[in-house]
Amino acid sequence: MPKEPNSLPQTPAYVADLQAIYGAPSQAGFGSAVFYESINNPQQIEQVALKTYRYFVGELWERWGEAAWMMTWKEVYQRQPDASHRIVSEMQAVSDSDAAMSLSMILTVGRAEAAHQALAAAYDDATVTDLVIYTIGDGAAMSGVLVVGRRATGATTLLIFLLD
Repeated sequence: MPKEPNSLPQTPAYVADLQAIYGAPSQAGFGSAVFYESINNPQQIEQVALKTYRYFVGELWERWGEAAWMMTWKEVYQRQPDASHRIVSEMQAVSDSDAAMSLSMILTVGRAEAAHQALAAAYDDATVTDLVIYTIGDGAAMSGVLVVGRRATGATTLLIFLLD
């Protein structure tokens, strides 16, 4: 069983707002969840993203095997240093077809306006120095995305979305 990602002590309002829409940290392996932790070195973003992915999938990771869950893993977007911080527009501009479908669902969930505001609060802040989006899934029925935003302080918000 994978270990729970390291979470930071106090969850800021922008993370709580995202969690209210997309769910708190879990090992559901299906749906969505928001994780919050610290990444001191930006070189660790992919490592922490993989750890969070594995934790979210939970026991299914072992049952179906790492090879199945890593089949679709790839970076499909990375915010450039001079890019504007506009997460909704950035999500809409991702060209990878599998990622685009999942990102569209993230943007249209329930109360879309509230979702857009929560996403902007988490990922558009001027202190967000790193933003990366990965595709995830089992290579068959399950597909989704993992959005990672790291602030200059190391505070990192991870939104995982996985459906069949």
